[in-house]
Amino acid sequence: MRGNVPLTGNAVEKLELLEEEVFLILNAGEIPEVAFHGSLYYLTQALDGPRMELEPEDRERLTDAVVSCYRRIILRDLTPENRDRRAYRGLARCAVNVRRLLSFAAREGKDVSGLNREIAHALIGFLTREWDDVINGRRKSSINCPYEELLWLVGVLGISLDVLPHGIASLFPPSRGLAV
Repeated sequence: MRGNVPLTGNAVEKLELLEEEVFLILNAGEIPEVAFHGSLYYLTQALDGPRMELEPEDRERLTDAVVSCYRRIILRDLTPENRDRRAYRGLARCAVNVRRLLSFAAREGKDVSGLNREIAHALIGFLTREWDDVINGRRKSSINCPYEELLWLVGVLGISLDVLPHGIASLFPPSRGLAV
């Protein structure tokens, strides 16, 4: 039942198909947007697919799954406890995924401002912990991107540099300039 309206057989089948695609997107790994486009194609155009017409709320469920997947992988790379785990990709991948998320959200008309605040908070916490661990000799820096990437991230997330640990720039590797 959706709301107060009983679901017909076709509606149940549609709901089940959408649930399967949402599941695939949520578990797509590093690039949920690829899974999203695959789901759209399968659901609406593939000869072996159901070739159904998606309502705006159906598409929204799929786009919400993409945003949720990006959230999970971005926050994974901003969780200090993950720094020594195999799945950890670091700030470099975090920045790539924030770019992908923001680009996807803009194309799909999704408001991710609340998620941006969550990411900003996680980034500040990550950098604070990283700084503390490195200056107290508990570990070597795990930061794997140039400082310019951090500047882009703090800018797009609306973070003031004043809230970051003083001297944090020293933990970043040098920029990779273009060879002339």
